Amino acid sequence: MRSLKRTLAAAFAVSTVALATAVDARDLRVAPAAPPAHPANGVMYTNFLKYLPEESDGRLTGTMLGPEVVNLTQMKDALQSQVAEIGNLLPLYFPADLPMMSVTGQVSLIGKNPQAMGAAVTEYIVNCTPCQEEMRALGFVFLGSGASDVYEFITTKPVRTADDLKGLRLRSGGAPWGRLAEKFGAVPVQMSVFDQFEAMSQGTIDGTMASVGDLLAFRLVEVAKNITFAPIGMYISTSNFTTSKAAWDSLSVEDRAALTRAANRANADFTHRWGTEIPEIAEKAAQDAGIEMVEADASLVQAIEEFVEADIETAGTFSQEQFGIADAPEQISAFLELVDKWEAIADELDSDPAAMTERVYQEVWSKVDYATYGG
Repeated sequence: MRSLKRTLAAAFAVSTVALATAVDARDLRVAPAAPPAHPANGVMYTNFLKYLPEESDGRLTGTMLGPEVVNLTQMKDALQSQVAEIGNLLPLYFPADLPMMSVTGQVSLIGKNPQAMGAAVTEYIVNCTPCQEEMRALGFVFLGSGASDVYEFITTKPVRTADDLKGLRLRSGGAPWGRLAEKFGAVPVQMSVFDQFEAMSQGTIDGTMASVGDLLAFRLVEVAKNITFAPIGMYISTSNFTTSKAAWDSLSVEDRAALTRAANRANADFTHRWGTEIPEIAEKAAQDAGIEMVEADASLVQAIEEFVEADIETAGTFSQEQFGIADAPEQISAFLELVDKWEAIADELDSDPAAMTERVYQEVWSKVDYATYGG
């Protein structure tokens, strides 16, 4: 009888612990706002869902919402309404709400090393008081950034020289590329990345300034005729795992730290996939589809490089005039110092994603107080 009682007591204790664990476990609604073929979905958020239980000892899991539920333009509202609790937010889509966070995006054209740029944006925003205040006002918490590969001209007409750009209607993902297009006589067209396939297929635009990975992620391989390699920056204005403050506040300090570690790992994976692996795969697909791979004329490359250097000052003035940020030039200067720092680190680590994950954690996230961060 005593043995039976002990057995029942032990079973009750085990079931109580299991029940408590089940009650304490948290399944988070997460939204990459991209199709499965895009690295934001197929790698960044897929890996994030794997890392969540690993980092939290099973206390945190996630359920992914597809872009048909929450797309990029809907992300702010989705997070505020709790349709999604964690989502892929692009500050350049909401410059009126996130002017300080958009400042770094204004110098997107300088980007050369994806891992360095993702790390630099992460460190800048974590330590940027006005950026944190903007996120707090929206009810959001920032958990890191990533970056694309170097953008290219993906067009239906060949581009080799500056003259070839004149009159072309090119989809622009933000003000920096708009200024670049106008400099060379092209017409920038602001539209969602989801609309560029139809616009190119119908001849509404002649091409796009985008990641070569868009050939696969958004089916541009079916409509593009030419890819011109030129130094036109990369997409860096990202908040990959924007977390609603309501969800953040509901987590223990331990689970906030676990969530951040999972996001930090997935950020580096995403950047490696988008910045290094996808370009090779996409270029092979382009060759198989008969798309012409064009090297920009040396004179065009030089003219672009000169414009990019001069545009740093323009970016500061633009941010002052458009966003009302008086010290925007100083903020950009501080960000560029971080870019130099992280370019050196990325070179040292050969941009290895695991090594970059560890270094970003040491330099940034290990210094965060999770009891007060995002508060």
